[in-house]
Amino acid sequence: MSFDSLGLSAELLRAVGEQGYREPTPIQRKAIPAILEGKDVMAGAQTGTGKTAGFTLPLLQRLNTNAAKKGRRPIRALVLTPTRELAAQVGESVEIYGRHLPLRSAVIFGGVKINPQIEKLRRGVDILVATPGRLLDHAGQKTVDLSQIEILVLDEADRMLDMGFIHDIRKVLALLPDNGARQNLLFSATFSDEIKQLAGRLLNSPELIEVARRNATADRIEQVVHPVDKNRKRELLSHMIGSLDWRQVLVFSRTKHGANRLAQQLEKDGLSAAAIHGNKSQGARTRALAGFKRGDVRVLVATDIAARGLDIDQLPHVVNYELPNVPEDYVHRIGRTGRAGNEGAAVSLVCVDEHKLLRDIERLLKREIPKVVLEGYEPDPAIRAEPIRNGRNGSGRAQPRKQAEGHSRSRSPSANRSADARRQPGSGRPAQKPSASGFARGQVRR
Repeated sequence: MSFDSLGLSAELLRAVGEQGYREPTPIQRKAIPAILEGKDVMAGAQTGTGKTAGFTLPLLQRLNTNAAKKGRRPIRALVLTPTRELAAQVGESVEIYGRHLPLRSAVIFGGVKINPQIEKLRRGVDILVATPGRLLDHAGQKTVDLSQIEILVLDEADRMLDMGFIHDIRKVLALLPDNGARQNLLFSATFSDEIKQLAGRLLNSPELIEVARRNATADRIEQVVHPVDKNRKRELLSHMIGSLDWRQVLVFSRTKHGANRLAQQLEKDGLSAAAIHGNKSQGARTRALAGFKRGDVRVLVATDIAARGLDIDQLPHVVNYELPNVPEDYVHRIGRTGRAGNEGAAVSLVCVDEHKLLRDIERLLKREIPKVVLEGYEPDPAIRAEPIRNGRNGSGRAQPRKQAEGHSRSRSPSANRSADARRQPGSGRPAQKPSASGFARGQVRR
């Protein structure tokens, strides 16, 4: 099946072709026709399978076909995302696919000055991509009018709920036309029971599209767990990156302070590294990501919130330096690799403190992840598990929206605590010879 068979206009097909795409992904094949028919949709797919284009392309066509009345442009489509990076990614997709259409779009999120956003909104836009917090800031200042929204999209809806945005979402919904007067689209990489409850209140007789079982990971991602003591994780990570010649590695830390410290330690080990998280300014995050994409930064250390929405072509390696408290976050983390049909590798460095987190992840995936103990980095059996301190209040729930979206206020001291003790470079004993996939061979323990 080609994009020509989905009912897209010549302008959109031209834009898709310019990006080098020939065949739609499974989520696109199912979602695009349903959205073009005006149906409400609840769609889920593995991260990296093209769901952004799955709603962007038909959204653009419907708005272009049903032209707005002459005069000042009202906002006719609203896309809500949980993070700044995801908002920027969606906004970029709207511009790329809509470049041959007479539609205007804008992206608004926190962490940057609000006045340029106000000026762009005053000039009139058809499509608005926004994070909930900044959108409500504009609503409070009466700089945005959502009364003529025809299409509402909730992207990464599961993440918005996990980050505590449900109250903000309800406030936004109160500013929109009634459900029956607009088309509602809910897209998510994972489905939870909470998401289905939200869909029941938001969607009208939706078409359910699920191209993979809930909370699945991409088949092309090779996953492995390396058991290692907590105080030797940094040593092992540096050695693997250097000895295996990994040139582009996305590393996940549980806390913002931990991300900063790990990036600094990797720099001391001679590896170019940068950190991105909610306390970094938008400019700093953009520069770090740009350097990572260019290859100037070899290792990008990120927290879950900051990394949501990162779209890096052919990213080969993702490392869980610390396992996430929320099992679903594991799916989103490793979904940064193995995108668009490419192969990827996901490595998790797991200490004794994290055994329960690992069991929760495997229970979610309904599979056991291979464990490989590397020679020279065998865990010390005398070390006992300790409670994990983290920046998410120990409950798996994220910080309030202002902090999550990068505002400077409302920071919690607990967000700067780290579970790791300070580390010094170790003995540098070599890991075992890597296999063709880039993973070290060793004893597998199940």
